[in-house]
Amino acid sequence: MIQIRRSAERGHINHGWLDTFHTFSFGDYYDPGWMGWRSLRVINDDRVAPGYGFPMHAHRDMEIITYVLAGELEHRDSMGNGGVIRPGEIQYMSAGTGVRHSEFNPSRENPVHLLQIWIMPQQQGLEPTYAQQQFGDQRVGRLCLLASSGGRDGSMQIRQDADVYAAILKDGAHAEHKLSEGRGAWLHVATGGVSVNGEDLLAGDAALVEGEDSLSVVGSSEGEVLLFDLG
Repeated sequence: MIQIRRSAERGHINHGWLDTFHTFSFGDYYDPGWMGWRSLRVINDDRVAPGYGFPMHAHRDMEIITYVLAGELEHRDSMGNGGVIRPGEIQYMSAGTGVRHSEFNPSRENPVHLLQIWIMPQQQGLEPTYAQQQFGDQRVGRLCLLASSGGRDGSMQIRQDADVYAAILKDGAHAEHKLSEGRGAWLHVATGGVSVNGEDLLAGDAALVEGEDSLSVVGSSEGEVLLFDLG
């Protein structure tokens, strides 16, 4: 079974400095039918104006992944971490018992386009952790494992039974992903377009996949996708 969630069905709020689309209920957007799926709780598609950002604020007991699509994002947190995240680099923060952090667009000219992803942890009350890793061209033409519960194959280790992949698929490029019994997948199209098991998707669209043996993803318009394989 494949259920398509179109970009236009998402929540949309434009704050001026922040133009954001919410795949699942978040902040002022509430839809009881889309409170998250399995352990995947948030996919926010954010565009932040030059010189603006999210001031220091607190989180706890959430696995947070930041994926920059264009521009740069500057991070600071109460653990003492700081730096700039660019396209091809993935930031991971496990909020655990509590962490304060901020993200800003350091550019005076260019907006930053990013995805902020929240995954619910398997266990609460753990020590906060932070990681930042470059994947770059590893994503071109294939599904590259960014994060996993065991940190296998050079991926970042997260605290949930979830595998997070990314791929950049040029026109006609093909990637296949096998699903084990009982697992489901959520595929989010970040940019461009792809087809998933014959269903055409464009930027902002998503596919919920259950009861399928595999996913066949074919790129068009240089599609960039994130795939969540969830227990």
